Amino acid sequence: MLSHFHLLSLKSPLSLSSPLRPLSLSSLASKSRRLRSPFGPPPRWFSVACDARPGGVSMEPPSPEAEAASPAPSASSAAAVESVTRDLRDQSLEDKDRKRGLKLEDLTWDHSFVRELPGDTRTDAFPREVMHACYTKVSPSAEVENPQLVAWSDLVAEALDLDPEEFQRPDFPLLFSGAALLVGALPYAQCYGGHQFGMWAGQLGDGRAITLGEIVNSRSQRWELQLKGSGRTPYSRFADGLAVLRSSIREFLCSEAMHSLGIPTTRALCLVTTGKLVTRDMFYDGNPKDEPGAIVCRVAQSFLRFGSYQIHASRGKEDLGIVRALADYAIRHHFPHIENMSRSESLSFSTGNDDQTVVDLTSNKYAAWAVDIAERTASLIARWQGVGFTHGVLNTDNMSILGLTIDYGPFGFLDAFDPSYTPNTTDLPGRRYCFANQPDIGLWNIAQFVSTLSSAELINDKEANYAMERYGTKFMDEYQGIMTRKLGLPKYNKQLIGKLLNNMAVDKVDYTNFFRALANIKADLSIPEDELLVPLKAVLLDIGKERKEAWISWVKIYIQELVNSEVSDEERKTAMNSVNPKYVLRNYLCQSAIDTAELGDFGEVRRLLKLMQRPYDEQPGMEKYARLPPAWAYRPGVCMLSCSS
Repeated sequence: MLSHFHLLSLKSPLSLSSPLRPLSLSSLASKSRRLRSPFGPPPRWFSVACDARPGGVSMEPPSPEAEAASPAPSASSAAAVESVTRDLRDQSLEDKDRKRGLKLEDLTWDHSFVRELPGDTRTDAFPREVMHACYTKVSPSAEVENPQLVAWSDLVAEALDLDPEEFQRPDFPLLFSGAALLVGALPYAQCYGGHQFGMWAGQLGDGRAITLGEIVNSRSQRWELQLKGSGRTPYSRFADGLAVLRSSIREFLCSEAMHSLGIPTTRALCLVTTGKLVTRDMFYDGNPKDEPGAIVCRVAQSFLRFGSYQIHASRGKEDLGIVRALADYAIRHHFPHIENMSRSESLSFSTGNDDQTVVDLTSNKYAAWAVDIAERTASLIARWQGVGFTHGVLNTDNMSILGLTIDYGPFGFLDAFDPSYTPNTTDLPGRRYCFANQPDIGLWNIAQFVSTLSSAELINDKEANYAMERYGTKFMDEYQGIMTRKLGLPKYNKQLIGKLLNNMAVDKVDYTNFFRALANIKADLSIPEDELLVPLKAVLLDIGKERKEAWISWVKIYIQELVNSEVSDEERKTAMNSVNPKYVLRNYLCQSAIDTAELGDFGEVRRLLKLMQRPYDEQPGMEKYARLPPAWAYRPGVCMLSCSS
């Protein structure tokens, strides 16, 4: 059995040295309680691709026959009809304009982060410690020469109410490379810290990302626009603040691919080249080379991270007030359901300790907030596990408080199933962030976050422990539900799923293709034994007699479960195909798009974007994108990438 799927094997989430006040942690493995989430389903804003807005009302003129048959209206009634007609016609025009979208100059900007939180007194980009501030006002400074638009997302444009025709503007690449500033923008870089590979790293911050500001759309949703790779900031340390086309393509495509898989994520509006070269040592082996520079416009409700709070708590009592201010800001703008809680909701829970201590989430909004963040994080990582995604740098500065996938440096989808897989060459010695460890690392990071809130006296130790316990419960609930649906079963079968994962690990089975093929198995106990594996032939490659027998044994048990479920094969296959994608953004697909893009051909980037927007559909003619990686895909730099970008 793969132990990582049963979670919480860490000796102590705070076992590593930290400048933050440690908690007295209770054992999370003791008495697991199945509590319903006090916050209900995920908020509406988890989905960027919002429902289509209703169209306008059009008034068709009456026919001459109808006019002749109608009595002549009085002057007053005629005036009233004319007024209504005019109003409806105006409404129709307004709706048509809304459907068409806004020009860049007409976007509605709001700068709540800058307006409501303390900022740096300096505005220069000289690398330094920025004290007592959440941000520094700084403008994009990347050198640009004839920038080009590589790719764009119409879905993200829709979320911003932006007219897709704006992508065709001649000045669009200039605006989104930072060479020219968008009307209404108020750029800044955020200050944050974090634990990197388990060790406190101090101040980090937006070293090459500059937020342009916040857009509020017609549905009152708040979206931050951020240019990644747009030049130095005070948080750049010894780096140049730039990004290369290679990493920018990966971030752009994966942001949109993850969204289409139904996984909460930051988004990407567009990707442009700068026309300048950037020097990078991709493998940190002393062999740097020049690569094309590029900038991604990232979009998210907020780019606040665990590290946004940690940095201020680490600096002592003087800055603890900033932790509270940041918490109040996040709750006000991004967790309004917590701000509006009342005691009538009875969100009180026993911690299960001997003293039967009760945690009342309605009496402390910060405790409720911590629980919400813990549950969102658990849900996110369970969804990653469901599609075989591995985040290569799961540091606390890369953890969103909104439960979003953020910072696509090294990442990878499982090809040959291997629980120890890590997509980051830097992580190879200890494999801290390998696929199997991600649930426990999520808990470790939550422990650092609640320790920060405890240091600022926003929550007590029992509330912190409860948030971590909720992480464990939420993860297992979500993960078990996901795996049950992937197998088309009516209920979770721990033994069956555990044996399956062991078989997949032994035979290095392709994760995505296997679950897609599994839907082809029939619920028929009369199938001859030598035909049981026929539906899985394409994914069970080169297995010997002993392994074949192991798989036949598993399939027999699986078919019996299907028969017991009394669900038709057709209905089950439809349900399974809706949760088991046919297409994921494999690293070799990214590399193919990168290779052609570096030669000036952006067609493959755009094809991949279109393909990944419908990952669960068959998409006839695109089957080659679901194939196993070719031999060249296993060379260094394709399936394993360093952090250099």
